[in-house]
Amino acid sequence: MSDPREGLTVTHRRYVPYSHAHYAGDLVDGAYVLGLFGDVATEVCIRADGDEGLFASYSDVQFRAPVRAGDVLEATAVVTRVGTRSRTLDFEARVVCRGRPDTGESAAEVLAEPIVAVTATGTVVVPAPGG
Repeated sequence: MSDPREGLTVTHRRYVPYSHAHYAGDLVDGAYVLGLFGDVATEVCIRADGDEGLFASYSDVQFRAPVRAGDVLEATAVVTRVGTRSRTLDFEARVVCRGRPDTGESAAEVLAEPIVAVTATGTVVVPAPGG
C-alpha cells in the first residue's frame, strides 16, 4: 500500500541577487541551488511529519544548465518514497525568469519555457513516530 505522503510536492521561488554571483558571466555556484533544495526539503518534512527533519544525503546531483545572478529560480521537491524514518525526495530547480542586461541595466524577462538547471535525489530523516 502506498503512503499518502508519497507525491507530496513543495515549491519555493527565489530571486538570485547579483551579490551571489561567484564566477565570470554572473554565474552562481552550484551550492546555491543545493541550499534551496535544503530549504524546500525542510518544508516537506514539516508538512509530512511535523518536524524539520535532517538532510542525510544526496544519491544523485546533476548540474544541467547555468544559474546566473538575476535569475528567478523555482525549486521543487517531491516525496518519492516513505520509510519508517527516511524520506526520498526528487528535486528540480528551474530558471523561470532571467535578467537581460544586454537589453537594459535592469531588464529581465519571464522565460517562455523554464530551463531545468539542477536535478537531484536526496534522503531526509525525521524522528521515529512517537519519539
